[in-house]
Amino acid sequence: MRMSTALSDPRFAFLEGGGEATRLILARDWTGHPLGPPQEWPEAFRVALSLVLNSPESMILAWGPDLHFFFNETYFPLLGPRLSWAMGSRFDEVWADALEQARPIIDDALAGRTQRFVDLPWKLDTDRGEAHTFWSFSYSRVLDGEGKVAGLFIFTNETTARVHADRALRESQVQLSQALEELRALNVTLEQRIVERTAERDRMWDVSPDLLTVVGAEGIIHRVNPAWQTLLGYEPSDLIGRLILDLVQDEDRPAAEKALKASLTGSVTRIELRLRHAQGHDEWIAWVGASSAYEVFGVGRHITQQKAAEAALRTTEEQLRQAQKLEAIGQLTGSVAHDFNNLLTVIRGSIDLLRRAEFPAERRQRQIDAIADAADRAAKLTAQLLAFARRQPLTPEIVDVGDSITALTDMITTLCGPGIRLVLDLPDAPCRAHVDRSQLDTAIVNMAVNARDAMAGQGQLTVQIRGRAGATGKPQVHIAIADTGEGIPPDRLDQIFEPFFTTKRLGAGTGLGLSQVFGFARQSGGDVHVVSAPGQGATFTLVLPQVDGLPVPDSRSSGMPGAPHADRCVLVVEDNIEVGQFAVEALRTLGCRTVIATNAAAAIEELNAGAERFDLVFSDVMMPGQSGIDFAHDIARNHPGLRILLTSGYSQVIADEGSHGFALLRKPYTLAELAQQIDRLFSR
Repeated sequence: MRMSTALSDPRFAFLEGGGEATRLILARDWTGHPLGPPQEWPEAFRVALSLVLNSPESMILAWGPDLHFFFNETYFPLLGPRLSWAMGSRFDEVWADALEQARPIIDDALAGRTQRFVDLPWKLDTDRGEAHTFWSFSYSRVLDGEGKVAGLFIFTNETTARVHADRALRESQVQLSQALEELRALNVTLEQRIVERTAERDRMWDVSPDLLTVVGAEGIIHRVNPAWQTLLGYEPSDLIGRLILDLVQDEDRPAAEKALKASLTGSVTRIELRLRHAQGHDEWIAWVGASSAYEVFGVGRHITQQKAAEAALRTTEEQLRQAQKLEAIGQLTGSVAHDFNNLLTVIRGSIDLLRRAEFPAERRQRQIDAIADAADRAAKLTAQLLAFARRQPLTPEIVDVGDSITALTDMITTLCGPGIRLVLDLPDAPCRAHVDRSQLDTAIVNMAVNARDAMAGQGQLTVQIRGRAGATGKPQVHIAIADTGEGIPPDRLDQIFEPFFTTKRLGAGTGLGLSQVFGFARQSGGDVHVVSAPGQGATFTLVLPQVDGLPVPDSRSSGMPGAPHADRCVLVVEDNIEVGQFAVEALRTLGCRTVIATNAAAAIEELNAGAERFDLVFSDVMMPGQSGIDFAHDIARNHPGLRILLTSGYSQVIADEGSHGFALLRKPYTLAELAQQIDRLFSR
């Protein structure tokens, strides 16, 4: 019968609180038992048994003429192997091995001669196996309502541990007496040993090369060793009675006071500070202080030369870092100059060709396309540099990473070629991140192209997306791109994310692809890891913080602008004359009317003269005077109905803080991108 079911029956309420003992009672089959089932037991038996079951002391109730055996949970350890069947069995069956010793005690108790025994030796089979044990217990009879003997109540407590402890104590007292005798014999030579130890301590005090001192609770010097004269030039007699803090250099005094107080509380303190030499200069001392009674015992080691060596090492390391920075800047400058000069050669040469009156018309479009392609490559190179430096202006939005990569499948397949098999391993549940969609796509493509080149056009490229918990417990999106290529040598793993580092042949790559991935990951609050071994391929994992929320639909388009924006007036704020003229021409091409201002102050004058004239403010971020971000905040506050579009090639504020919620168009931008941003602003 289940305990919870049985105890809900009022007939079994008297078993409440018995724990495992109650379970044993309910588990027994009482069919044919002399006492009958529990629900029919007499009231006197129920009351007595309830007392036993709920007692924290070890108790037994033997009931009926045959003294059927009942016990509480505290008694369990004493039963040993009998525990599983003893509940309800006869006393002479449970303790058959001890019955001869117990029978006279039981007979006396049933006759009304209650007895109590203290530390009675008994050999029993307990939970520890058969053992010689000691017990303190009492046997007393239980009378029913008519005064007849109904059973036997036994209160028992094993005292084996105490008996053994008392025995051990007595043995220890004997040993102590013997030790005292030996101590008295040694006491004769103790004083001589103390004298010898004191002399030894004094020699150590006198010859120690470290500063030794005893300082009182108020910081007053009680004693110093001769090393004070050697290291700091003070005669010991000149220091006794002085405050030790008076010798501490002023800047180090607060820390010294704190350390002295801590030492007086019993803590062992360690501190490095400067003490004034008798000749006026400072010396570095490393102190260890520990309390003894109401004094502090201090040991000070002279570390001035060590400090000087550490300072020299720091200077050398800083010089090395500066040299490494200069070398890196030189490499970076040379690589950027090389790539940009190539692009400028294409642009400059194409322009010269287009200016020639005799240049064939059928070849003009080819040169125009070459200029556009060179400009795109220059913009990509600049974006990669800014991404590596974590200065790329980002426009983050909630992106479903799986959907974004699925949309890139055709592009990646085309880039990899027919010899590479693309495998996508996407999760069942969406994995979303708050990132710049364009930069995410660029990072994925860069990693895929890097894997393609590592496989020399033959192999398998696996893209896996998983949501995982990071080291801090926060959810992350892991985008792993694995190849079956040649792998990366261990000595190259620390270099692969450096800008312009590449293992490809000359002209086959800029070495900026992985640096863009690294910069984008860090700027987005994530990281990128690589696992590789020579001949076993490589796995690059882009890690991004995972977020909740619905993704923003991908509204990007590579087409030219659609309907013109007629009757819309745009206030253009741009300090660069050439860029401002291009913006005006682009907006006029889109059908907009324009007014141009070269800085925020001039733009505010235009707005004060009639802000209702304008539908949109198109402003640069980096301007002399007030920045575009602050200018946009002023417009939003003073002209809340006026739409704002910011543009920037690079801004420290945007790199560090984002666009503050304003729409942002990155430089360089195309006519199509400008039209798309305007469409978005006016479609909200």
